[in-house]
Amino acid sequence: MFKGQPKGLFALALANTGERFGYYTMLAIFMLFLQAKFGWGGSLASTVYAVFLACVYFFPVVGGILADKIGYGKCVVTGVCVMFLGYLALAIPTAANGLGIALMIGALLLISLGTGLFKGNLQVLVGNLYDDPKYSAKRDSAFSLFYMAINIGAMFAPSAATAITNRFLGNAGLIYKADIPALAHQFINGTITPENTDRLQALAQMMPGDAAQMPLGEFCPYYIEHLSSSYNMGFAVACVSLIVSIAIYLCTRSWFKHADVNAKQAAASGNANVVELTPKQTKDRIVALCLVFAVVIFFWMAFHQNGQSLTWFARDYTQAYAEGWCRIGFNIWALALIAVSVYTLFSTFQSEKASGKLVSGVVTAGLWVGAYAIFKGLDNPLEIFPQLFQQFNPFFVVALTPISMALFSALAAKKTERHPKGLEPSAPKKIGIGMFVAALGYLVMIVASKGQMSPAELQGTVSPDPVIPQYLMATYLILTFAELLLSPMGISFVTKVAPPKYKGLMMGLWFAATAIGNYLSSIPGLLWEKVPLWANWTILMALCVVAGGIMFAMLKKVEAATAE
Repeated sequence: MFKGQPKGLFALALANTGERFGYYTMLAIFMLFLQAKFGWGGSLASTVYAVFLACVYFFPVVGGILADKIGYGKCVVTGVCVMFLGYLALAIPTAANGLGIALMIGALLLISLGTGLFKGNLQVLVGNLYDDPKYSAKRDSAFSLFYMAINIGAMFAPSAATAITNRFLGNAGLIYKADIPALAHQFINGTITPENTDRLQALAQMMPGDAAQMPLGEFCPYYIEHLSSSYNMGFAVACVSLIVSIAIYLCTRSWFKHADVNAKQAAASGNANVVELTPKQTKDRIVALCLVFAVVIFFWMAFHQNGQSLTWFARDYTQAYAEGWCRIGFNIWALALIAVSVYTLFSTFQSEKASGKLVSGVVTAGLWVGAYAIFKGLDNPLEIFPQLFQQFNPFFVVALTPISMALFSALAAKKTERHPKGLEPSAPKKIGIGMFVAALGYLVMIVASKGQMSPAELQGTVSPDPVIPQYLMATYLILTFAELLLSPMGISFVTKVAPPKYKGLMMGLWFAATAIGNYLSSIPGLLWEKVPLWANWTILMALCVVAGGIMFAMLKKVEAATAE
């Protein structure tokens, strides 16, 4: 799995892991922050969230164009510095007024611009490592490993955000209750019903500190202020993670310095073997890539519900506790041990020496014992928080990556007369399959939503009959299967077939497609309080099915245009 990879891959992957940890820590609580601090409804909060995500993934177009002119490394370092300023501004507690909103928007703009300079260009550097014929056959597996490293950072992010939030709430004598922010804003605005007033009063009296004795007129602004500032402290984590990320990048730069060269620089040096394409080949490849980009828009629209509608479902429609075996999924350390055990288990079978197999087997058993010990020590039932569900996707990515790599490697090895290159599906075909798999994820949500009140009927409270956490866990598992078929394979595909002169631009357009999908992800948020709950999931499921069908309809054209 790791054998034979250039060491530059691991340096770049670790640098990206640090940056992604900070980003996903921020993202885990960002939607909750918007609604808690400013009292925004689902539509407005969803729009801001979607526009931010769209900007994060659109600015790589600008970063790619710039990198094609001045170099990838310069853009990566500049991007980290700009992101740092953005996260620093977002971490500053402010009043919920026009100045506070302006500072937040400015911070989001800096984060978006910095990410645009950093993200796509770092991945181009990874792709450039595999332009060397010595490593070219390992390109797809390299991006699977790179993608896995990204998700290690993302996996720990929700728990980090939750720990920081709870710590600062506890210092103020408060605990988190999902429906207090909305009810507190209703009380402050004078729109709360008598029934919800009684509910808010009961929740306030559950606080462990002096806040339990406050009249509601004092309690509501007190709770909102301290919950908002605890989220600010969560955003500050990203500043620390960026320092770690840039330190790794700069200290290991010699490992990948030879890959930090664009087509212009390579031609000027005369030391690189620049692939020359005819104008027709260049056009065909760009058109084929754009067709793929158009399809993946709909995947990202469906996938990036994790930070909004799926989090709202976790908050409003899912039990606030876990029982039985599923408790282990809400302890990040148990998940980490399980994830590592997957790799040591593979090492048990793949080690060439008997001693290696024995050591790997013993370590695997030890990791399982450790995970079981943590599980037995958990409360039953275990209180859970809505943002914690977001750790399942990165956990599944980390745990399933070696399985997917082994599967595709086995298929590639099965060569026949009809399939001389093996049975492994092409990247465009994997993308089409991934769209159908994503549709199954939202079928689970349709089942989970059966009989539930609509968000409009809840009026800011939680469902009186919440569902078990396993529904969301299953949805995240299925969406992760789809993601592994689509995202790392898509990135590898772009770096492989993009015309050399336009590598930065093509990678930027891949992220631009993601940006459009992220913006469209606001549609379920806009409809959240206007349609039945199941209708949102049905829309997302239908779009995935249609997009998958389109991908297969144009599969031959895309494969022909991008064939080596």
